Amino acid sequence: MTERKAWCLRLLPVIFFFISFVAYYCSYAIIQSYTGTSKSVFSSKSLCGGWLTQKKWESLNFNISRQTQLFLKLEDFFWREHVSKLALPYGIKGSEMQLLKVLAVTNYQVPAIIDNLECRTCVVIGNGFAIKNTSLGGIINKYDVVIRLNDSPVRGYEEDVGNKTTMRFFYPESASYNPGLNNEAGTLMVLVPFKQQDLRWLKEILYNEKRVRKGFWKPPPQIWLGDVSQIRVLDPHFLHQTAEKLLRIPLNPKKNQNSAHPTTGILAIFVALNYCDVVHIAGFGYPISKSINHPIHYYGYDTMKSMKHSHHDLNNEAEALKRLEDSGAILYLHRHS
Repeated sequence: MTERKAWCLRLLPVIFFFISFVAYYCSYAIIQSYTGTSKSVFSSKSLCGGWLTQKKWESLNFNISRQTQLFLKLEDFFWREHVSKLALPYGIKGSEMQLLKVLAVTNYQVPAIIDNLECRTCVVIGNGFAIKNTSLGGIINKYDVVIRLNDSPVRGYEEDVGNKTTMRFFYPESASYNPGLNNEAGTLMVLVPFKQQDLRWLKEILYNEKRVRKGFWKPPPQIWLGDVSQIRVLDPHFLHQTAEKLLRIPLNPKKNQNSAHPTTGILAIFVALNYCDVVHIAGFGYPISKSINHPIHYYGYDTMKSMKHSHHDLNNEAEALKRLEDSGAILYLHRHS
């Protein structure tokens, strides 16, 4: 009897190990099936280690520059060796005077706590319906940099999209009059200037000048309650490279060609690839459903019908995202089509 008891006691560690292994494996499988990836996204350190070792961005065929200065600054503006030959959205030709005034009262720096990281983990959150009911909020909040787009809401959607926002890319028509409603106090508000009117709008806000409403496809806010010290102006270099290298869009289309510009989302991903060491994305992709009434955002009531007259080549962007995913440059946090 004593020998049997001793034998059972010797088996206890083995049984305990087996149960622990099964529990771990089941938990891991559940997490991976939930996020739709084959890699854990909970350890920033492990993410960086593997990513930096493999240098996956070097396999891309459009030569990521790894440029870390994202925003225009006054000093560079005055001492540019090569004058821009392109107008907005791909250059600054014709917008110099407005830019001088804007850059004179805005900043260009990224917070040192992020800029000084040896490895930056970043996630770009698209506004697509695909992120709805994913419960990814807790995971999203763990990244060093969380980039959001336009006026996408956070309040009321925290469980799926998180509540951390490091940068928010926007243009006047997509601006919220009160950025504090869906952003943290330190969020960088990154203006993506697509046209001269966009810089004019920002100048009028900064200098409290009379607002000019002409030139916008949708009326932008006439009052902006954001923190001026958090405003940044994205260098048009990134939109130029997104169009030319990633999407291969003709920068000077012929008269019989429809002009197409990159979406803010694909631009944000390209910027992240230039600034970050790990780039994950969520909320990208349009519904497979051919129904024009299918919702396209995780919020609001816009449907596929609203994309009918879009000035973006969505099929081209979907193919570009596929190339980035296949090369290992980006990783989705959820299942996608």
